[in-house]
Amino acid sequence: MLNNENYTMLCDYYELTMSNGYFRLGRGEEITYFDVFFRSIPDGAGYAVFAGLEQIVDYIRNLRFTEEDIALLRSKGQFDEAFLEYLRHFRFTGDIFAMKEGTPIFPGEPIITVRAPAIQAQLIETFLLLCVNHQSLIATKASRIVRAADGRPVSEFGSRRAQGASAAILGARAAYIGGCSSTACAMVERDFNVPATGTMAHSWVQMFDDEYTAFRTYCELYPENVTLLIDTYDVLHSGVPNAIRAIKEVLLPKGIKKYAVRLDSGDIAYLSKKIRKMLDEAGLTDCKIIATNSLDENLIKTLLSQGAQIDAFGVGERLICSKSSPVFGGVYKLVAIERADGSIRPKIKISENIEKITNPGYKKPYRIFDGETGQAIADYITLADEVLNEKEPLLLFDPVNTWKHKTVHNYKIVPLQIPVFLNGECVYELPDIEEIRAYCKEQLSLLWDEVKRFDNPHRYYVDLSDRLWTLKQEMLRGRVE
Repeated sequence: MLNNENYTMLCDYYELTMSNGYFRLGRGEEITYFDVFFRSIPDGAGYAVFAGLEQIVDYIRNLRFTEEDIALLRSKGQFDEAFLEYLRHFRFTGDIFAMKEGTPIFPGEPIITVRAPAIQAQLIETFLLLCVNHQSLIATKASRIVRAADGRPVSEFGSRRAQGASAAILGARAAYIGGCSSTACAMVERDFNVPATGTMAHSWVQMFDDEYTAFRTYCELYPENVTLLIDTYDVLHSGVPNAIRAIKEVLLPKGIKKYAVRLDSGDIAYLSKKIRKMLDEAGLTDCKIIATNSLDENLIKTLLSQGAQIDAFGVGERLICSKSSPVFGGVYKLVAIERADGSIRPKIKISENIEKITNPGYKKPYRIFDGETGQAIADYITLADEVLNEKEPLLLFDPVNTWKHKTVHNYKIVPLQIPVFLNGECVYELPDIEEIRAYCKEQLSLLWDEVKRFDNPHRYYVDLSDRLWTLKQEMLRGRVE
């Protein structure tokens, strides 16, 4: 969300018709439980990264129907006047539990759980999903690209290729959470304190009568922030020699040692090695080489495997749109209804596609860590009223292939969800972007390298407690209603 804008009407129309139906049937205030989860990891990766919670918090705080909204709905001729009056005073009064932004996440586990009256829970579905789906997608892609760069800084350069203004801004935010060092978008620094960087485009070089004058002028204007774009005409015969000359004549006499050249086209592996040799022979061993040009994690890995002399990367369209896998696939499913006496009636969605069968009931997800190494072993989902004891052996088993199991003894249990809203009030203090980014980096370090590898990653298990697994099987057999 940008500038606390009211997005209440950013919902699917069926959410409004269903809500009107619940209202007419007297079921609008029934307490329901919905889970947000996803089914598969983009790019066949071993993990994903959760992002978007801050925008969800802003959205919930600003939920309200305006008179214009109500007039539009009235004009449709489908909604009761009493329901429209209800919307006039609409506010969210429920509970929301969520994982922290930056948490590594896996298919099937509840990232967010909403406990709220049926109408309220239904109306927020679309916005919750678009926040989770978009920013988690970009944060996950950024994490992969940053890991491929192997310690070299990666800047997000995708604003002009993003699918709209909000996608550019929030995509850059998510990319920073995923590990990018900066963004090319100035507005993202203003709104989210993500460092904005950049120097020149090819048009700057073309504006001058010759390339050398363009480089020299820029060095004179911005001596502390020089990255010269060397591929406007001829990289090796023009760009590099003119960059060397401008740096030696303007920057070195001032004692400036921080400067770079950028390569945006051509055979980057070959050219970067030639550029490095020319710079070093000219005594400019401090000069960094930055590569751009439609990069992603696979191209970056390939470049580095070929010995490319690259010190930093700028990544645009393939990051901001997650070009290779552009859909995250998060869903929002009803998992339980609370009866008047406070007891919880589980609900399940059944499908011929196994991955679309939901885990019923009000649940809690946990992460199990090895007591010796501190590394994550598996995630473990229980019914909400189950009590776990770290002093007792814990049986983990594959929910589908139940013969795959192991018992862990020396382990630590960490709840994955925290309260964000209780009774409609935000009880969670939102961390700043640096805290989220650092938390993401820390949590990723707790995953085994086998889970994080690019090709054929080890499957990280999300297991069900025995009680939850039994409930699911009984519901599948029709023994629980």
